[in-house]
Amino acid sequence: MKDRITMMTKILLDVMFYGGIIVCLTLPISINFYGNYNSYFAKHYIELCVLFFGSGLFAVLIIWELRKMFKSVINDDCFIKQNVVSLRRMGNYSFMIALVTCLRLLLYLTPAVLVVILVFVIAGLFSKVLSQVFDKAVTYKLENDLTI
Repeated sequence: MKDRITMMTKILLDVMFYGGIIVCLTLPISINFYGNYNSYFAKHYIELCVLFFGSGLFAVLIIWELRKMFKSVINDDCFIKQNVVSLRRMGNYSFMIALVTCLRLLLYLTPAVLVVILVFVIAGLFSKVLSQVFDKAVTYKLENDLTI
């Protein structure tokens, strides 16, 4: 059962990563197309392309870090310094998404935008705290390895 869940998670992360890249690269086409149905998107085409690309880029970077961390799970070696670094980066990327989304507030204010900001601030804080927990675990692991 564990192997199936592991493989499904790996496939999901890969699909999200490559799908995210495709979505980011096709944003100008997508926003232009949607602008035919929503005049707001047509009016703010450039701003929306820049803001959505920025958010998308940081989201893809978060998934990149998750994929790197997942390799350590597959190798059964989770408590390594690289995972601490990945968690810190993921926190930074989450805060950047929240910041970019705050810039969207200059264009329009909706409850969904506020929720996205809150979610990514919480995700950033969670990642930063988890990186500290992992850092301690790595330190204890290294000390234990030296004892043996």
